[in-house]
Amino acid sequence: MPSLEATRPAYSRIVLKLSGESLQGPHGSGIDAETVARVAAELKEISDIGVQVAIMVGGGNIFRGTRQKSLSIDRATADYMGMLATVINGLALQDALEKQGAHTRVLSAIDMRQVAEPFIRRRATRHLEKGRIVIFAAGTGNPYFSTDTAAALRAMEIKADVILKATRVDGIYDADPEKVQGARRFEHISYLDVLQRGLAVMDSTAISMCMDNKMPIIVFDLNRSGNLKRVVLGEKVGSLVTAS
Repeated sequence: MPSLEATRPAYSRIVLKLSGESLQGPHGSGIDAETVARVAAELKEISDIGVQVAIMVGGGNIFRGTRQKSLSIDRATADYMGMLATVINGLALQDALEKQGAHTRVLSAIDMRQVAEPFIRRRATRHLEKGRIVIFAAGTGNPYFSTDTAAALRAMEIKADVILKATRVDGIYDADPEKVQGARRFEHISYLDVLQRGLAVMDSTAISMCMDNKMPIIVFDLNRSGNLKRVVLGEKVGSLVTAS
């Protein structure tokens, strides 16, 4: 039987940055039902041990504004289209979570009351205090800001303990480990080093916000089952970004 210390979370309130691509599973785009169900099960598990869970979901599996140059769509318009894609993902994740028995709320930065609540900071905090899993959709509600930046902003607003950045690799490397053999992984790295090295952790605006507000970031592999729980229990999983 595990000890109380072994099951006591290291973080009481988290923001999980979940890319749209992490929901597409083995497919090149869209939403994979099995992948969403697996992610939902892991989120429900950490919620059940007392972690207050907020999720910033991306939309790159459906539409990513910065990749649509060939369509000649205005950048602001393309960004709004990407925000709407995050709402679709948020609703899919909400449905999967509720099938696991979780209580959830989707909060959108763009007003669409028929499908989601408007984002209000105090309301979001209250939902978390009541044990509901909160899904943030539509980024910041403004073009030219990524969902990385939106995750950083929401983490500050709700006073989260940490941002967990879910990726396909097991941390931060000095080069793309899927392309460069022998790429070196960092267990611990500073915000300044991330910015100076130009590492693709989060965009520079998000990293700068976290640095200014001393918000730690943990980058980890979500595809490995159980990693999310190991992170919130304080195990050394992935890479940690802090001031020093």
